[in-house]
Amino acid sequence: MISLLRRTKLLTLTLTSNPRTLRPFLRFLSSSSKFPEYEMPSVTWGVVQGRKERLVSRVIISDYLKTLGIIPDELEQVELPSTVEVMRERVEFLQKLGLTIDHLNEYPLMLGCSVRKNMIPVLGYLEKIGIPRSKLGEFVVNYPQVLHASVVVELAPVVKFLRGLDVDKQDIGYVLMKYPELLGFKLEGTMSTSVAYLVSIGVSPRDIGPMVTQYPYFLGMRVGTVIKPISDYLVSLGLPKKVLARMFEKRAYVLGYDLEECIKPNVDCLVSFGIRREALASVIAQFPQILGLPLKAKLSSQQYFFNLKLKIDPDGFARVIERMPQIVSLNQNVIMKPVEFLLGRGIPSVDVAKMVVKCPQLVALRVELMKNSFYFFKSEMGRQVKELVEFPEYFTYSLESRIKPRYQRLQSKGVRSSLDWFLNCSDQRFEERLQADYIEMETVGPSFCMGGKLELPGNEVVSDEEDESDDEELYRRTVSL
Repeated sequence: MISLLRRTKLLTLTLTSNPRTLRPFLRFLSSSSKFPEYEMPSVTWGVVQGRKERLVSRVIISDYLKTLGIIPDELEQVELPSTVEVMRERVEFLQKLGLTIDHLNEYPLMLGCSVRKNMIPVLGYLEKIGIPRSKLGEFVVNYPQVLHASVVVELAPVVKFLRGLDVDKQDIGYVLMKYPELLGFKLEGTMSTSVAYLVSIGVSPRDIGPMVTQYPYFLGMRVGTVIKPISDYLVSLGLPKKVLARMFEKRAYVLGYDLEECIKPNVDCLVSFGIRREALASVIAQFPQILGLPLKAKLSSQQYFFNLKLKIDPDGFARVIERMPQIVSLNQNVIMKPVEFLLGRGIPSVDVAKMVVKCPQLVALRVELMKNSFYFFKSEMGRQVKELVEFPEYFTYSLESRIKPRYQRLQSKGVRSSLDWFLNCSDQRFEERLQADYIEMETVGPSFCMGGKLELPGNEVVSDEEDESDDEELYRRTVSL
């Protein structure tokens, strides 16, 4: 305090003792009091205006915007350019991008962005990271806040974060087009915690990148209120975390299903249609999409169809869904083609119904492949149709890579066995059986164990080894989705 008084006294003495020093100081004081509006000049637009001039310019600009149909009310607290010409430049620039007056009215704050200082640098960076120039207007419409962002401080760090998650460089633009709001997230917030949690439950870090490319929205989901509750609920249904992690890797969009409004009601719906609770985990692992479908309507329609056309009762329909849940979304015309083929081969409708319940994959097979397999079965193997009724899975195996080679091996050994015995096993197990001096009794196992590849619309079920635990079987089914 004493030091400050001394400095003030020294300054006073200096000014009073030296008139040359005092004169410009007095001039500054007099000019400041005469023109107080210049005490805090605006340098944002490169033009220094007084308060009166700023008010006049704002009125003129507001009137100009109104003539275009733009409502300027939200711009009251925004610093506007000094002239109508600058505002016209902004409006025309945005219109050239493809934005309409309606778009500007939805987010008029973008008119507070300078073309040269904000718009051009941001749009240039977006184009550089992979967003096509023709899509820039669409991007701005979806996320106009991007025009306020700093390329160095806000945009570039997010892109670097995505690259660190192993999102391919060529996919960055695609990801941001799907979910442009990512550019507004803080790196240490939701994005980091969602990734950390998924890795903690078993999701492979190298699969996070493909997950982001497939469904980037999970990066904006809160762990405590969205991701963890879904995970905990699915685990409570019997899905092991290992299976759950693989499911999220392959079908990340499951995280987007609302737990209370979608997932839980659909699980309850499955139970109400006769699906056993112990089978729910298998159903979900095979067909995760079932959690997000309008399930009650689909199940009702398919159950009625199966009862009317295939003579399969509700209990049989429930077993069909347990073994092949994709049935809920399968077109009924597709279902009927294999059924009509089997009926046309002289198999009674009652037996066809039994075959479908035991092996629902039949209704998704191509009839041309079934014809070839049936011809070989009758002409080369000379077997009775009742064997197909007992083992309908025969049609799911590849004729060229599984059925023919193994049947020829049986012939060379002079062995006659059931279809199940020589088809429903791995190559190694088949060779062991051939080397044995006897045909062992068939052990009781799953009612259906896929041996060959079955192509479904958007899905492929792959054969697998024997003696799996329940967790391993669920894991295999999830991986094969």
